[in-house]
Amino acid sequence: MTVIKVDIPEKSYNIAIAPGSLEQLGAQMQHLKLGKKVLLVSNPMIFKHYGLRAIASLENAGFQVIHYNLPPGERYKTLNSIQKLYDIALENRLERSSTMVALGGGVIGDMTGFAAATWLRGINVVQIPTSLLAMVDSAIGGKTGVNHPQGKNLIGAFHQPSLVLIDPQVLKTLPTAEFRAGMAEVIKYGVIWDTELFTQLEASKHLDQLRYIKSDLIDTILTHSCQAKADVVSQDEKESGLRAILNYGHTIGHAVESLTNYRMFKHGEAVGIGMVAAGQIAVELGMWTNTDTKRQNTLIKKANLPTQVPDTVDIEQLINALQLDKKVKSGKVRFVLPTAIGKVTVTDEVPTDVIKKVIRNS
Repeated sequence: MTVIKVDIPEKSYNIAIAPGSLEQLGAQMQHLKLGKKVLLVSNPMIFKHYGLRAIASLENAGFQVIHYNLPPGERYKTLNSIQKLYDIALENRLERSSTMVALGGGVIGDMTGFAAATWLRGINVVQIPTSLLAMVDSAIGGKTGVNHPQGKNLIGAFHQPSLVLIDPQVLKTLPTAEFRAGMAEVIKYGVIWDTELFTQLEASKHLDQLRYIKSDLIDTILTHSCQAKADVVSQDEKESGLRAILNYGHTIGHAVESLTNYRMFKHGEAVGIGMVAAGQIAVELGMWTNTDTKRQNTLIKKANLPTQVPDTVDIEQLINALQLDKKVKSGKVRFVLPTAIGKVTVTDEVPTDVIKKVIRNS
């Protein structure tokens, strides 16, 4: 088992990565001396594959388990869904020592984390990510939240998990489109932080389907991505500085998601579009080379991810949507822009006409 520590002063925790680790869930939680009551939150598709195995592991370790399935999809990531979790928590008398366990992708992880952050002013949460995107990104770092009709993740809280348990074997049931979406976040880490990861991705013939990727590369993807996220979060838990670099590709990506009502693109697909745009903005501003942006875009295309803002998105509406981004400061949109493979900078000095030019030419 590979164990990566997220070293946060007030609450450090481990990311545990091992094939078959889902069966060890109960034992891993037992070591943490958590309360006996557990609310397992999933969605029907994930629960069908892994729910009973997770419950059996928990019950064998002496936990009392309640489970609840939320509908799948970003459009259900709302306060209405959180209300349902509150109702279940109240009905089953979850206490401050109790734990919510998120078994699913980023949507389930974000909502379960937010419910745990706000129930009784904060109870334990354990993340068991089942999608590549959640494994390498959203399950780590304590960002939780739901969407507002006018913007993604505008309602939320920082609430670190007690444990992140990653079983790579569950990726075998992940739909191909979801795997590709997760690869966007992996490529992001290569661009912003990890040149070795980037070059290993370049060396692979395929990045779009699990079955074509060698197992040692999957191990590298998981360990390097999780280590990158842990390194950044350990230095900046609540995004007061360094952690902002993790939003590479997300500024335009979130706007595209919002303007297409979360129905046209998966989150990772929108991030892919955002990374292509951010890379070109950096080129236009003389911060990055054409060579490096082509290297990045080649990986994005190799993962079979979209690279263009759709024609159906109005440019003026997109510019307005950027103003609703959480990263706006003093009315200025902050962009994460690359300066080299493995290095980025955060700036609010991006002229609107450059953004429009890049989008029109994409």
